[in-house]
Amino acid sequence: MHQVDLSLKEITKVEGAATLDVVVKNDKVEKCEFGIAEFKRFYTQAMRGKPYAAIPQLLARICGTCSNAHLLCSIESVEKALGIVPSQQSSLLKKLTMNGLMIRDHALHLYLFAMPDMYGKDAFLDFDESDPQQHQHLHDAFDIKAAGNALSIAVAGRSVHALYPNIGGFNQTPNKEEIDEVIKKLKDIRPAVLRLIKTFEDCKFVFDRETHFMSIVCNPYGYLEGMIKDDHGNTITESEYRQHLEHVVIPYSQASGYEHERQPYMVGSLARINLSRDSLPEATKKDAASALSKFPSTNIFHNNLAQAIEVLQAVDESLNILENTTFAKEELIKPTRKSGIGVGVIEAPRGTLYHKVEIGEDGKVIKGEIVVPTGQNQINIEVDLKRRIEELLPTDITKEGLQLEMERLIRAYDPCMSCASHFLKINLDKI
Repeated sequence: MHQVDLSLKEITKVEGAATLDVVVKNDKVEKCEFGIAEFKRFYTQAMRGKPYAAIPQLLARICGTCSNAHLLCSIESVEKALGIVPSQQSSLLKKLTMNGLMIRDHALHLYLFAMPDMYGKDAFLDFDESDPQQHQHLHDAFDIKAAGNALSIAVAGRSVHALYPNIGGFNQTPNKEEIDEVIKKLKDIRPAVLRLIKTFEDCKFVFDRETHFMSIVCNPYGYLEGMIKDDHGNTITESEYRQHLEHVVIPYSQASGYEHERQPYMVGSLARINLSRDSLPEATKKDAASALSKFPSTNIFHNNLAQAIEVLQAVDESLNILENTTFAKEELIKPTRKSGIGVGVIEAPRGTLYHKVEIGEDGKVIKGEIVVPTGQNQINIEVDLKRRIEELLPTDITKEGLQLEMERLIRAYDPCMSCASHFLKINLDKI
């Protein structure tokens, strides 16, 4: 018996810290435990007793990457609790805020985290400027991220921890000069986004395993409205989500896991494209037709390709809205009741996000609940890792090769955990 410690000394292309403990006996994986090491942040406790007006900005601090997803989801939960129906303009501004997040966040993952694996590089900034393709990727990455940031700043005030979205509407709306500048940036990056899609369409990484998928399904394609559906056609209402998501305590992980109908499932871009690809904008379907022909897919690495397609969708939808809408200052819509229970459900970059809040007559939060995408994907990731290890064992793979394969697979899910100084620590006892 021997133990192989594959601790990494620095962050390696995911957000946060995770552990993986594997025991192999007679070439069979007897234990495979994937744990999220730094997850519990006690936000649901911190919510209690706070004025409801403070809750969205508080919960946005859950994540420094997709803070605007938490912000909008929390706003939705409070609005539903208090009987607030957003205006049509507010709904469009929320869509634009989400699109800015999708463009920036997906570009971050695809270029900085996933793409180095395809080129045998340790980091994106190790790309060779003298190689025309790698040189193009370096410039495309920052151009796409900059355009996503510009959209978020113009519409929401900031690209992270946005200032303008509020309960009942937006504190400020973009002016014509800001809109014209963003339209130009979005049009300029569209060729770069098509190159990004082609790059991941040509990626040879494959891990194909039958699993279940779940996401919000709506027409047109979007992240804020619709019904929660699975790949069997079952529909879940937002307010009844806890009757369908089964909470699973994972003793070796700081994060709770979830199952649906006693089965693990996957949320995220792959789930969304699998279930809703027909409702994408016509321009997106036309220019990404070759890539879309690969869906529905059970290749987990196609989550990366699905994210690239969603960048194009976000660009195309945003251009349509910005070119056909005149925004004007609106008063925030007032609550129609003092207390209530509200559930917000949106599609964050990494999958379906749930916020629930209960507000008392005094306007303070009684309790709340948050279910994040990575927690939902956790059990599915573990099942995939076990299967992948079983596939690799007969190849007599080295410990370095095993580490790389496990990280590639986990990266394909684009998990978001609390920031930490290392990513994956594998204890492998091979008997």
